[in-house]
Amino acid sequence: MKHVSITAGRQVSFYLAMEEHLARRYPGQEFFFTWQVEPSVIFGRNQVVEQEVNLDYCRSHGIGVFRRKSGGGCVYADMGNVMLSMVIDCRQVGLGYNRFVTALQLALRRMGVNAAVSGRNDLLVAPPGRDAATEGRKVSGVAYYQLPGRSIIHSTLLYDTDMQNMVGSITPPEAKLLSKGIKSVRQRVTLLKDYTGLTLPQVVDSLRQTLCRGQYVPTDEDIAEAERLEKEDYKTQWT
Repeated sequence: MKHVSITAGRQVSFYLAMEEHLARRYPGQEFFFTWQVEPSVIFGRNQVVEQEVNLDYCRSHGIGVFRRKSGGGCVYADMGNVMLSMVIDCRQVGLGYNRFVTALQLALRRMGVNAAVSGRNDLLVAPPGRDAATEGRKVSGVAYYQLPGRSIIHSTLLYDTDMQNMVGSITPPEAKLLSKGIKSVRQRVTLLKDYTGLTLPQVVDSLRQTLCRGQYVPTDEDIAEAERLEKEDYKTQWT
């Protein structure tokens, strides 16, 4: 699997379009992305944005809102976390999920993090000596969609994410719920920085070294095609 070396400073929509472009353009080749974005909410293909996202909060806090083609719920992303994407040849959803979360679990364990898979699409971490599978808190959730013969799996990996923005952007607008929501989320979700001495760039580098063999640099043609796809299928924003 090759790591995709991609330009920083793009919006969510560009990275989603690049995933799809590479999946369609290069059958048989497998890719792994790591990317970061300014504060953004990404919601699933079957969700109604007005019911899932606090658009007023997003507008007032400069948070972009984007729809992805995979299912699942809303996620919040900012420069304090890293987004992960894997493009593979796989026709079975369960196998694709398993490959992704198992690889991510292995990568975290090699960093010295006590990590376990929960269900098929959540990754939990816990302090050393604790059972991460039963006592861990969520640090990553995974979403998935398929193209003919290809699978695109992507996730968040929380490192030092702004919890107030996370809760405020994807919860009802009543102010009294914000503090309660942050407390509730912190009981289920955690930040990777609390379980490792590695910086976020070091975490990203370790992921690449563990999961990838070689690098792919998108060509000018790849970038142009991803930008076209972004404009046609991903660019619409709600803020």
